[in-house]
Amino acid sequence: QVQLVESGGGLVQAGGSLRLSCAASGSIFSINAMGWYRQAPGKQRELVAVITSGGSTNYADSVKGRFTISRDNAKNTVYLQMNSLNPEDTAVYYCNAEIRDWKLVMRGYWGQGTQVTVSS
Repeated sequence: QVQLVESGGGLVQAGGSLRLSCAASGSIFSINAMGWYRQAPGKQRELVAVITSGGSTNYADSVKGRFTISRDNAKNTVYLQMNSLNPEDTAVYYCNAEIRDWKLVMRGYWGQGTQVTVSS
């Protein structure tokens, strides 16, 4: 059994910062890419940022220069540092990870989501 547990969401004023964390636990053999997605009310879920096991990163254009994704492989944890937040960043943020379990089966896992609300 593999779990992703997110933390760090909340309410912040425009221009503020938040840091999201997502820890993977359970029967983990290895983790490939880890990423963050978000879904605003009435909108589709969209990719925010992704980081490979080697540390390569990719960002949505809307967050480039403001958000930074990082990971601690020893802790099986991915982070999202969000700066200069604006109301358009309001959404539920979901962690995603490509994990190979001890049976060597690889699949994608999702966290439960954490709410980020940015007030104007």
